[in-house]
Amino acid sequence: MRTLSLRVLVLAVLAASCLVVPAAAAGTTVTIPVGPAPATPKAYDKVFVTKYGPASAKKVLVLVPGTIGGAGDFALLGPELARRVPGLQVWALDRREQALEDGSRMQQALDGSISVQQAFDYYLGWILDPSIAPHYQARQAKDFTFMKNWGMKVNMDDLRRVILNAKRGGGGRTVILGGHSLGASFAAGYAAWDFGGRPGYKDIAGVVAIDGGLLGSFDSITTADQATAALARLDVTPTNPDGPWANLLQLPGFAWTTGAFAQLGALAALKAPSARSAFQDFALLPAQFKPPVPATNEGLLGYAFDATTSPAALSLIQVRAGQLAPAGDPRPWQDGEVTPIQNLARGFGSGRVDGVDWYYPLRLNVDTDAASPMSATPAAKLLGLRLKWLSKVDIPYYAFQTSLTGARNGVVNGAKAFARRSKVPKGRLVVVDGKATTSHLDPLFAAPATNQFLKTVVPFLKRIR
Repeated sequence: MRTLSLRVLVLAVLAASCLVVPAAAAGTTVTIPVGPAPATPKAYDKVFVTKYGPASAKKVLVLVPGTIGGAGDFALLGPELARRVPGLQVWALDRREQALEDGSRMQQALDGSISVQQAFDYYLGWILDPSIAPHYQARQAKDFTFMKNWGMKVNMDDLRRVILNAKRGGGGRTVILGGHSLGASFAAGYAAWDFGGRPGYKDIAGVVAIDGGLLGSFDSITTADQATAALARLDVTPTNPDGPWANLLQLPGFAWTTGAFAQLGALAALKAPSARSAFQDFALLPAQFKPPVPATNEGLLGYAFDATTSPAALSLIQVRAGQLAPAGDPRPWQDGEVTPIQNLARGFGSGRVDGVDWYYPLRLNVDTDAASPMSATPAAKLLGLRLKWLSKVDIPYYAFQTSLTGARNGVVNGAKAFARRSKVPKGRLVVVDGKATTSHLDPLFAAPATNQFLKTVVPFLKRIR
């Protein structure tokens, strides 16, 4: 059995309190077959969609998750949008790598048929206690080197299958494409993509970019040398055992623990919100993630994720929720900002439809950085990015910026540049700067009454006929 060093264990336990996994609300999940990807077994030629709202809807909003994200990111937002926009159905996408996951014990813990501790033992406890059986069998990167090919081209083709599927339903429907973070970059890129001579914008009636996009919203690479070096970093080597997978926790050989720890930590807050946090008593959890006083599961979750107390390096997973109560043993959490802590718990404590991509292919980041200029740079050509039609795009565009991208005004500037270089109709570019009131995940989990994104995107969606 493989063992972890003390440093690895410390970092792994950190994830129990510091990562984000939204849960699936009431929705219907379906599998959609897609075309082949280079060197990929046919078993992985499929994606998954969770649908919210009426099947009779004449408009469908397809939402794409961001970096290391899954369909569960939209489990709270999807039903709310479907309720507020008449005739709208929301489709939350899970990329093809979700087929690698095992969410069985997560779902059982969510349903209450097993305890959170039993789920923890199944996924992670066995690493410390070899007597635990059965336990989760992790995938090995050496068996999935073909995922180095799962970049923007593969995902654009997969996404088009989803969009065409959505258009066919109900005798022909209008489809709007949106996404969060990297998913927003994909929505912008799809509009300009060339599908064998057909522009992507012809398939959709609008773009919704939630704290993401192209044209400088995030990083960029432009040269062939930069692209070649980035691809080389996706190879499986003795010093890079995770190869094509993102390893947010930097645990060599244990990239998947990002997802496992995230869901398990959230489930504790969801299932026993007022109980004294077991994670706070765990000796390997670094002190910076522990409240200064004994806290409840809710209290620890809020302390770890709230923008005021969460480490600055974790801005990708922050919300604005409130604060620890001034008294109590254990100390509870007090809501007071835009995202109630139970929204966070319900969103993160998911079962099979989760919000963290356990085996996220880093090729997506490489290609998105190369797509950022939306022009035929040497990097874009080397990577096969077909961003040909930006100057012809003539559909409405909505963009929302949070504090994550607001430091350099990346999303706002990127959306305005998109409109300047395209034919977005006059008056149909909507740019909302929420950096003063929202962190990166607040648009997904804020209460409807305090959700600036929700309030501003609903009129945009209603205008699309």
